[in-house]
Amino acid sequence: MTASALTHSLASPSQATVTATLMAAKKAKGMTFADLEAAMGLDEVWIASLFYGQATASAEEAAKLASLLSLDPAITAALQDYPTKGSLDPVIPTDPLIYRFYEIMQVYGMPLKDVIQEKFGDGIMSAIDFTLDVDKVEDPKGDRVKITMCGKFLPYKKW
Repeated sequence: MTASALTHSLASPSQATVTATLMAAKKAKGMTFADLEAAMGLDEVWIASLFYGQATASAEEAAKLASLLSLDPAITAALQDYPTKGSLDPVIPTDPLIYRFYEIMQVYGMPLKDVIQEKFGDGIMSAIDFTLDVDKVEDPKGDRVKITMCGKFLPYKKW
């Protein structure tokens, strides 16, 4: 075995490879993120963030997912790596659904900031001590998407 072959075999798969592999395995098993939530006892949005390299699985969580999706050991190991969070391209998103969130922040970002600061003071909402839930609300005029973000308030310190 050559040194380059050895190095390549020990290298972790790229995040794009991990994401594509996980999505293909989920599809092959006929599972949804909600199915994975029920099986793993973890929120579907958190599991999806794991698929995209925005979260880190414990050894137990990675093993459970590997069992559910019949994952290769290299993928299972990659799930336990520390992620590079917020790794979207720095340009305005072009995917219509993701762009709407960008648009929402363009329109309502400053108003949200003002309302939060009126209620809590000078600070931020944590994205670390944080939950995100997506619900479907049936409506005769067309189903609605309900997104609930819940983050700990972190006041800025004075020194």
